[in-house]
Amino acid sequence: MTHKQNLGKLPPRYSFALNPFQEIRFSTCPVCDEPTRLRKFVLFIYIVGFGPMALGKTCRFCTLCELIVVHQDELERELTTTLESRAPAVIGNEYMILGTMDRKVWRRCLEDAPTVTGDIFDHIADFKKELELEYDPGGWSPDQG
Repeated sequence: MTHKQNLGKLPPRYSFALNPFQEIRFSTCPVCDEPTRLRKFVLFIYIVGFGPMALGKTCRFCTLCELIVVHQDELERELTTTLESRAPAVIGNEYMILGTMDRKVWRRCLEDAPTVTGDIFDHIADFKKELELEYDPGGWSPDQG
């Protein structure tokens, strides 16, 4: 059995699903079928050729399952906007969403990065579980594979 080493030093938190389907949006959870809510998270993302970045993103969230659902098209649009002035050459590169970052630390980084002490990974929480979504015109379900 392979043990996945945690990147962040905070305890793993939340389950995560990336929605690759542009025509479908979530109003109910694909796991428990309860209504989802909009909630802002700070996603910790690694972009090939650029490195790590933290991005504040409003996502669908199931409070019962603690599941974050990110719509891939919305995320990529925000990444493009963010990278246009900073690193246009990496737009379209592969990326991985690795976890979430403590929101208070993220805000301090935005205001004045040098005031954040210690390793940034002290403020990162990996995902407990990652779900792969499949679309069936009859409804959503988590990948059973």
